[in-house]
Amino acid sequence: MANVVLATNGKSMPKLDGSIKNKVYDFFEKVRADDTAPGLHIEPIKGARDPRVRTGRVDLNFRAIMFRVDDTGGETTYIYLGTWKHDVAITLAERSTLRVNPINGVLEGIVGELSDGAKGPVTPHFTTSPSKQDAKPPTPSFLRGLGFTSADLTDQLGLDPDLAARALAAPDDNAIIEIAATAISWQGSALLDLAVGIGIDQIRDAYGFTDGPVDGTLSEDDQILAAIDHPASKMQFTIIDNNDELRRVIEGGDFAKWRTFLHPTQRKYAEKSYRGTFRLCGGAGTGKTVVALHRARNLAKRNKDARIILTTFNKTLALDLKADLRILDPALIIANKPGEPGIYVAGIDQLANAVLNQSPDLGPAFAAVFGSSAGEFGSSRTDTDKTWREVVQTVASGLDHRLTHPSFLENEYVAVVLGNNVTSLEQYAKVMRTGRGVRLTRPQRIAVWKLIDGFRRRSRMDESVSFPEVLALAAKELQLRADSGAERLADHVIVDEAQDLHATHWALLRALVAEGPDDLFIAEDSYQRIYGQPVVLSRLGINIRGRRSNRLTLNYRTTAQNLHFAVNILAGEEYRDLEEGEESTKEYTSARLGPNPRLLECDSATDELGKIADRVKKWLADDGIAPGSIAVLTRGKSDRGQLVRALGERGVEARALDDKPASADHVQVLTMHRSKGMEFRCVILTGIDDAHVPSAATLRGYPQEEQAEAMQRERSLLYVAASRARDQLVVTWSGKRSELLG
Repeated sequence: MANVVLATNGKSMPKLDGSIKNKVYDFFEKVRADDTAPGLHIEPIKGARDPRVRTGRVDLNFRAIMFRVDDTGGETTYIYLGTWKHDVAITLAERSTLRVNPINGVLEGIVGELSDGAKGPVTPHFTTSPSKQDAKPPTPSFLRGLGFTSADLTDQLGLDPDLAARALAAPDDNAIIEIAATAISWQGSALLDLAVGIGIDQIRDAYGFTDGPVDGTLSEDDQILAAIDHPASKMQFTIIDNNDELRRVIEGGDFAKWRTFLHPTQRKYAEKSYRGTFRLCGGAGTGKTVVALHRARNLAKRNKDARIILTTFNKTLALDLKADLRILDPALIIANKPGEPGIYVAGIDQLANAVLNQSPDLGPAFAAVFGSSAGEFGSSRTDTDKTWREVVQTVASGLDHRLTHPSFLENEYVAVVLGNNVTSLEQYAKVMRTGRGVRLTRPQRIAVWKLIDGFRRRSRMDESVSFPEVLALAAKELQLRADSGAERLADHVIVDEAQDLHATHWALLRALVAEGPDDLFIAEDSYQRIYGQPVVLSRLGINIRGRRSNRLTLNYRTTAQNLHFAVNILAGEEYRDLEEGEESTKEYTSARLGPNPRLLECDSATDELGKIADRVKKWLADDGIAPGSIAVLTRGKSDRGQLVRALGERGVEARALDDKPASADHVQVLTMHRSKGMEFRCVILTGIDDAHVPSAATLRGYPQEEQAEAMQRERSLLYVAASRARDQLVVTWSGKRSELLG
């Protein structure tokens, strides 16, 4: 039985249609069973550059290119680079190579060229001395301007000298991105890191180069097999353990790159064991969610009895996580409720409900949260905005009018009262209100407490509980269980989209799992915080100080042009992370180039609707883009129906997207808030005028002291919306354009 390794991120691997994919699967299933079977026609290539290269018959017209590697124990491994038509495969195989980079120990599979003049990857010839490029530096040189030399790229990193020379001749970062796209996986990624000024030592550490090359005492074949385990090698190669895995990878759509490919830095965060809580941050599209999924899988593989909770901000995102987790590894055990072995996946509000549903008696928790055991916990949820407005109208509090808006009162209730387990006026009068923008005098606190007490009484009369109250009850219930000696519900908790969680969310998360190794893994992006107010984790009993935090900087989703546009929306604002550290977009970069975003000023709302329809029609008809890959984003829900109708009247089938999954047969129309966590090939941001973005109605709901923070959330919302576009981004408005566009 032979082993199979697939090159899952080769730059020259062609895309295969469904019928050929099935034949490739059948071919390698037979290879794994018996590679000596005569029907496979696995043959060496006479005069090939690499004596290990083989081709095998997929069918009469297609052959697979692979390398045969035999270890000292006599076990055979085939490393597959791709499938081409018969004659092309023979020509490419003659010129293809597989080797271990002598500088850093990374395995590199290089597909040959069809002709000497054809563009494509070149066979590396390694050097350990500076090239002539250092003697006569090109002008201009973007990388030399950052202080890098040829020796840095070749002798320190191990880049191919020809690739290094082209990179050093590049005049700007866009030229670097174009060159990186032609390189094999790790080399292209390293060039992108260099382009944003990441240092050589930092890159060597991130890619695992600090340990040096593979042991030189091993045979060449054993060196190759050992190099497969190098973190940077795994960017291109995936070891196939069984036929089910083989089928998933081959049939997964362009070899399921997102599932099998991890940058060495991402792989480290997905696989490493931490002494306690760890926070991973990164801009939109940097792969935080993919890391969270792989980490859940790795923890489950490490201990089949582990109780793992994977949660996120809402149920829609949680459904996506569960679906992706099943695709990543169908063999994983998905738990039905928290506390069971396996991976329990749910939105955090659903998670809180599941905790409470498992409790036989909520009386003690109810008393601890509300100061009274009276009342029942039911399925009804409080309409908080409506209830606050009714309480303000009926309770004579004497509070300043500017502080009676539901948004201020709700944030005060959640962050200060529920977040600090306050149950009485005496406690509220003394509690620290850290992070709240508005200072309150003692008379004002008394007035606010009257309204909070009124809110609680009205909710109890309606036998309803608000979502933050559910979270507070669940957290208290878990803490009371732990205090009585009961086992915690989880061994590991992984949190995605953590930037939007408030105090009671964090109280629940902290209560789910005991402090210890790999207890909490937090993925977040402070720039994408579009709900609530910021929190500081150390004040909530969660420690991520010191070396317990790091970030991702390479965007895999958005083109460089769209990323630049989105990041520019944030310009001039100061953002803070979950420990009040200053955030920076300095090292953010993209691996892809594309067209510049198009900004369309319209004469009227009707003209804007027409231009949106025309642009969508062009994508559908001229560019052949699938309807489900196109999204039109609005600031508010009220605009969605009008857009769907307007597109329909102009011959475009569209559907408003709310809680249901996206439809592949319709253009998607959704709010900017709903777009969080999603991506589309083409995106139109509509209504980006000074009345809608930022939302004047939303800003009016905040006191003057909190206006800056509310404006920052509006800026973040537009950033989130703009970063949903993979390839093309269009922005439209009529009237005066939004100030957030710069």
